[in-house]
Amino acid sequence: MNSTGDPVRIAMWSGPRNISTAMMRAWETRTDTTVSDEPFYGYYLERTGADHPGRDEIIASMATDWRQIVREITGPVPGGRTVWYQKHMTHHILPEVEKDWLHHLRNCFLIRDPHEVVVSYERVRPNATAEDLGYPQQAEIFAAVRRELDPVPPVLDSADVLADPERCLTALCGALGLPFSADMLSWPPGPRSTDGVWSRHWYANVEASTGFGSGRSTKPDLSRAQAELAAACMPHYEVLRECRIGIN
Repeated sequence: MNSTGDPVRIAMWSGPRNISTAMMRAWETRTDTTVSDEPFYGYYLERTGADHPGRDEIIASMATDWRQIVREITGPVPGGRTVWYQKHMTHHILPEVEKDWLHHLRNCFLIRDPHEVVVSYERVRPNATAEDLGYPQQAEIFAAVRRELDPVPPVLDSADVLADPERCLTALCGALGLPFSADMLSWPPGPRSTDGVWSRHWYANVEASTGFGSGRSTKPDLSRAQAELAAACMPHYEVLRECRIGIN
């Protein structure tokens, strides 16, 4: 809980393939924390008609009215825990979604170099756009949070987390007014009941993991189209990267 005794609801905003599920695993190891996996995904798929793996099953498994979703994620914390970690994808928040509910959450941002995201994402879903990867939307949400709620919201770069997870998670917990727990650094392998039904399409690596692993030392080889996509995403990434924590 925070200093007022209210539960801490953490909204971690990222795009796909940003070690976001590993980060969710880290928070789920805490005894004070419950987690939610991409609560707006079904809504996004139903409204956009996007052809994602498992689309119909995803839509059937969760709420698809964005107002209902907002009521749920700003309501009582499941299980009576004091911390609620919510993994959110920035591209799931369509323009029609009003954002006045963001003030009920502690908004954080997880970023990753677009060169790595493009390659990872297109292994599952080719011919991606910058909007599919969520970079423009992440920059918009970040700007709105800085303007209206918090001039210095926490930003973590995935490369920094992989290089030194303890330092980065300690910095994040400190920014949120929470104690760091060493339990966040490792977890048992396998699926979780808290994973979305889309996990079998996207979570193979994290299900085999027991921790954050190590960072990539060199950028992957990209096709010309992939390189152009990464270049289009870089300005959005760099805006947030300038504000990242956990590097000092």
